[in-house]
Amino acid sequence: MSKFMKHEVVSKLLDTGLLPVFYHKDAETAKKIVQACVRGGAKTIEFTNRGDRAYQVFSELAKFCDQESVVLGIGTIVDPATAGLYINEGANFIVGPLFNPDVAKVCNRRKVVYIPGCSTPSEISVAEEMGADVVKIFPAVVMGPKFIKAVLGPCPSAKMMPSGGIEVTRNDIYAWIKAGAAALNIGTKLIPGDLVEAKDFDGIQKRVEQCISWIKEARGDC
Repeated sequence: MSKFMKHEVVSKLLDTGLLPVFYHKDAETAKKIVQACVRGGAKTIEFTNRGDRAYQVFSELAKFCDQESVVLGIGTIVDPATAGLYINEGANFIVGPLFNPDVAKVCNRRKVVYIPGCSTPSEISVAEEMGADVVKIFPAVVMGPKFIKAVLGPCPSAKMMPSGGIEVTRNDIYAWIKAGAAALNIGTKLIPGDLVEAKDFDGIQKRVEQCISWIKEARGDC
């Protein structure tokens, strides 16, 4: 079950404005990636259910994160059975590329944050009615920052987190945050395979630090 209350998870995510997401088949490497992200300032981290034996790796990683008080969640969840499986292993939040009301019901019943993928105002509205405090705008590279700015006009309380294709550059991050993104969900652009392969975890830490710094600058927090 989740170690953190729903409001704690949402608060930590929105505070830093960054949700790093990654997958690695080796649990020890995954632990080092998590540590690098945390040292860089990330408070919430998403492991993705997208590779070989992802469930077994997540199970071991979740135990490690519990000891380190890291808010670990699972991504690429599209059905309620898989959501329940990961919640039983300690997922503190569930992220999906799409919105599934049955996943929302499982998460609500277990008091776990659900961040569904949405790409229309109607999907966002229905997801919020089903308990989603934050929605994932996917695919962000297709939607663009103007989508978020436009939706916030009639729906100013929406908390939207773009995901998919966001570049780790000052210009791109500024564009999304200035448009009104509540947080950014970034994967291989933030945690590139070449740094992982080289075991350059300090390099990953620096990228996370820089990304969070740009987010704060764009928000006017520093």
